[in-house]
Amino acid sequence: MSNIYLTWFLVLTYLGTPQLASADVSGLVPCKESPVFERRINGSIQKLNTRLINYKENTPAYLALKEQINRTKGRFVKYGEQGLLCGADGLPHLIADGRLNHSGDILAPAFLFLYIAGYIGWAGRSYLKYTRTTEKPNEGEIIINVPVAIGMISATVFWPILAWNELILGELLASSESVTISPR
Repeated sequence: MSNIYLTWFLVLTYLGTPQLASADVSGLVPCKESPVFERRINGSIQKLNTRLINYKENTPAYLALKEQINRTKGRFVKYGEQGLLCGADGLPHLIADGRLNHSGDILAPAFLFLYIAGYIGWAGRSYLKYTRTTEKPNEGEIIINVPVAIGMISATVFWPILAWNELILGELLASSESVTISPR
């Protein structure tokens, strides 16, 4: 079981790691080679340094601006090191055309979004299934039983496996007899 999680982790880590970029997409160039990107770095830091002059050294506002300057420099350095591609505007662009060398741009965030959305949905579904078994199911939907809900949230971390099991057992989908069809 742990081998499955390790495999998923390694696959997602590989797909989520941006590969070295090449300027093969509609005129985009690697950000570290873009002069406009370099001007954006310098312009952002220059604006912050201009504001920094207005404060005395070692005051909270001065230290906050210094920290913001460091974060700004770090952000731009990461953009350049990760091989993102920049356009004529000097901003990084995400590539979503199906090429595997750009899969980290969209695939990993999309997978993470789907996992989180499914996690929330499966936890809600589990709670609603639980409320159907209680004495007053409508009351359980209106007034949430927090300890039970937290238990459902904790139990649904591996919701894809739970969903697969229910699909295999035939419990996930409703039978065609239980689906009403409007008369025509």
